[in-house]
Amino acid sequence: MAVNLKAPLAADLHPVCGLRIGVAEAGVRKANRKDLTVVLLEPGASVAGVFTQNRFCAAPVQLCRQHLAAGLGVRALLINTGNANAGTGEDGWVRAKSTCVALARLLDVAPEEILPFSTGVIMEPLPVDRIVAGLGAAMEDAREDNWLAAAQGIMTTDTLPKACSTRVAIGPVSVSVTGISKGAGMIRPNMATMLGFLATDACVSQSVVEQLVHELADGSFNQVTVDGDTSTNDSFVVIATNKAGNPVIESLDSPEGRALRAAMMGVAQQLAQSIVRDGEGATKFITVKIEGGRTQLECQKVAYAIAHSPLVKTAFYASDPNLGRILAAVGYAGIDDLDQTDIDLYLDDVHVAVKGGRNPDYREEDGQRVMKQSEISVRVTLGRGVACATVWTCDFSHEYVTINADYRS
Repeated sequence: MAVNLKAPLAADLHPVCGLRIGVAEAGVRKANRKDLTVVLLEPGASVAGVFTQNRFCAAPVQLCRQHLAAGLGVRALLINTGNANAGTGEDGWVRAKSTCVALARLLDVAPEEILPFSTGVIMEPLPVDRIVAGLGAAMEDAREDNWLAAAQGIMTTDTLPKACSTRVAIGPVSVSVTGISKGAGMIRPNMATMLGFLATDACVSQSVVEQLVHELADGSFNQVTVDGDTSTNDSFVVIATNKAGNPVIESLDSPEGRALRAAMMGVAQQLAQSIVRDGEGATKFITVKIEGGRTQLECQKVAYAIAHSPLVKTAFYASDPNLGRILAAVGYAGIDDLDQTDIDLYLDDVHVAVKGGRNPDYREEDGQRVMKQSEISVRVTLGRGVACATVWTCDFSHEYVTINADYRS
């Protein structure tokens, strides 16, 4: 059950000129489900990506890094669900490469111009024959207004597709920004998310797109966690098709660059928050904000200590204001010289702790009132400086255990 999240409408997702999407049923793992997606790009697109920092990264992640480094440009993305092609050794790399070769032949481009992505069960051989057999149907389905089908086609344990779109004026030109993502469990991105794709038809230099992908990831997907697990397949790709006709954006510090970055950040943050709202078994969406740190890094440490604590997350699920668990998480976050007497804790509008101790005015019924809400804000002030950080997370329910216990069934 998703927390205040609705399925997107196809009519609300703007086409991106120079990009077509096709979706097919290839039977990668289960029959009668959309599980194969191709994203076809016209020549001249600027493309950049960031990938999981998990050292046990999947074969398609390794190939994406190699193909982007080759510098030949990108003409297509090939995405399958149902099989992660991770933990598969050299054979997995060969299988991923063979899918790139097959699509490259259909498009008459080099295999290095194809970026492969996989998500699903780890340590199972990628069914290359089924994927290759489904490419024809995916190609025939390709069109500009197919974003919703793509959002559905990349789902695994997601209960709803995740997509977002906007338009922004870049000088006299209106450009489109549209993106999709997937993820519900195994979410603690250490770069981006399980899978995320964000495209614009704005004209943007390659160097700016490479800067954008890192800034967007840090401001959105790198601020979410469901369960603290960093996937083997995390991938986030930013595409500028360069078809809108605006003067090429050469700097994010220009008025045009700032406008585009703001629009793309808004879409990226909505996609990232959608992952948390659709977290496996989630019943509550929780914003954790840490203020008053010496550095952003130490604020992030505290935020993630709270957001990853099973004791904190289960208390939120039970609507139990056992808020000492939050203070305990702050204490073990890894700030060696932290002074507990400088710490204040707030739960929405309720001031829970003052200078490291219970606020004399705090009442249990006030804490419980907030804990029963579907959206909750936790704010901690450290009293050490001016740095801050925000993380979005969810609670842990019985259903989270059920989903993951039955994942391969």
